[in-house]
Amino acid sequence: MAYPIHQLKRLRKNANIRRMLRETSFSVDNLVMPFFVKEQASSKKTIDALPGQFQHSLKTLLSEVKQAYILGIPAVLLFGIPARKDLQGSGAYTEEGIIQQATAAIKKKFPDLIVITDVCLCEFTSTGHCGIIKDNLSSKRLNQVYLDNEATLTLLAKAALSYAKAGADMVAPSAMADGQVSLIRKILDENGFNHVSIMSYSAKYASSFYGPFRQAAESAPKFGDRRTYQLDVANTRQAMQEIAYDIEEGADIVMVKPALAYLDIIWQARTKFNVPIAAYNVSGEYAMVKSAGQLGWLNSLETTKEILTSIKRAGADIIITYHALEIAKYLRGK
Repeated sequence: MAYPIHQLKRLRKNANIRRMLRETSFSVDNLVMPFFVKEQASSKKTIDALPGQFQHSLKTLLSEVKQAYILGIPAVLLFGIPARKDLQGSGAYTEEGIIQQATAAIKKKFPDLIVITDVCLCEFTSTGHCGIIKDNLSSKRLNQVYLDNEATLTLLAKAALSYAKAGADMVAPSAMADGQVSLIRKILDENGFNHVSIMSYSAKYASSFYGPFRQAAESAPKFGDRRTYQLDVANTRQAMQEIAYDIEEGADIVMVKPALAYLDIIWQARTKFNVPIAAYNVSGEYAMVKSAGQLGWLNSLETTKEILTSIKRAGADIIITYHALEIAKYLRGK
């Protein structure tokens, strides 16, 4: 008696049958393009660690956003670089701050484009940390950084409200301060911005993949690191707890960051929670692909498509990626 031979290759024999049976796909509709905008800049400046990305002036930002809009990318995520930094990160919540200016300018020109504003203090504090530090001298001496959670929450909420007033459609708290979603939701609702969504960086890991971003946003910590407030890279259960708490506090969308090294976290979040899930394909993940592509070691566009498909396959509804502009052009055959 002959043993059966299972020939699944029959279902892969040509492009049309592969396309017809493809289980996972992503489209331009799933993408969010991040942008860096610098206060008082007169032109755009290349970012060495992020090939193809720039620190923008308001004028050059609008030009790049226009490209995203024409390509059908539904949303942009803004990071601001102030002209001056201080211990309180005041550039994040001043009425004329760079993110506020950029948000208003984009919404005036592209009113139906979704503008998401990152809500954190790391780009704005002179310490480079995501909030107000409890004891600066002690932190430096011990090489440990502990945030004053209450003081940080107050400023995060203040920043989120200022972005909503400028026209932001969605705010994205990323400081990993306990209770940030709850207070931001409360402040927004009390001020008539109940229509503004919250996309929380719920499972944000203390990752090594953020290096290029810190150059781009000029936000590297001046001392210590962020391990006392961001998730340990080895932990899953805490990530699920953080996500659950953020949903309970009113997050409309939860995020896993980074994406590629944390596909298991995305998958577990997808199976446990019935809310939209965003994944941030971060700067280090982007830079590795771009660098290998420049060396001729791989086809960067096909590799990018494979990576983004894997993130979608793991369960992400939204993919924030620096590849968004180029992959949108690629998908549209431009």
